Amino acid sequence: MPDEVPAPVSGRSPGARFVFRLYVAGSTPQSSRAITNIKKICEAHLKGRYTLTVMDVYERSAHAAEDQIIVAPTLIRQLPLPERRLFGDLSHTAHVLAALDLPPAPHQP
Repeated sequence: MPDEVPAPVSGRSPGARFVFRLYVAGSTPQSSRAITNIKKICEAHLKGRYTLTVMDVYERSAHAAEDQIIVAPTLIRQLPLPERRLFGDLSHTAHVLAALDLPPAPHQP
């Protein structure tokens, strides 16, 4: 009997857990914006369902090399699979939500 391959988990699944790694380059304005933006997105869309690790490429160069980071900021969605990468300050929320397979925020009156 062949091994069963688990079905991929969509980011839209209510119980999906997310694991992110955000690489930044020091305390530049772009790095600060990326950190602020991803935290806002996670709190608005994934409250209680995510882990975010921020890593400075200058302080964690071995990790950055292992993850093949060539530009910062870089956000890696490690889980759910498949892995996804986004670059920049993550200020285009609609693009970030689509790339992470998250539904847009509900409109508030």
